[in-house]
Amino acid sequence: RTLHFDALLSFCSIIHPMENKRFFTTHRIALSALIAALYTGITFVLAPISFGPVQFRVSEALTLLPFCLPEAVPGLFIGCLVSNMLGGFGLTDIVLGSAATLAAAWMTAKMPNVWLAALPPVVVNAVVVGAYIAVLSATPMLLSMLYIGVSQAVICYAIGIPLILYIKRSKILEKYR
Repeated sequence: RTLHFDALLSFCSIIHPMENKRFFTTHRIALSALIAALYTGITFVLAPISFGPVQFRVSEALTLLPFCLPEAVPGLFIGCLVSNMLGGFGLTDIVLGSAATLAAAWMTAKMPNVWLAALPPVVVNAVVVGAYIAVLSATPMLLSMLYIGVSQAVICYAIGIPLILYIKRSKILEKYR
């Protein structure tokens, strides 16, 4: 193993410590990669509505996955990072947008119920993404935060929560644990 790989493992264990479990198993890495690919794929299939001052990024429904699937945290971060590298508002979007998704995903994993799990992606993205999009697009700050917050709320509550409830009810993840 290289020094860079060890540093990445240390960083990720700080982001998502799991007691008495090794977080980076082959299974978890593959699942995280699948989530990253799914996030990126959905973002680009719906690219016309996924980027811009007024956006409706349907892939953000996946930000609720950490509530029942901790492996989703790095996958969401990487998916958002790749999406923002290929489209969006440049370096600011790559750094701040991806960091906002990472923070929201980590907080979502800590929430006690699915209804509260939808709050971090809504609030973090409304504030962080709304702020830098306002600056970069010359949109009034509160209006930009409102655009992002409302779209995140619709996506997380209308698509994300039903997705999580279906996953929990169907017990589809149990055979992969």
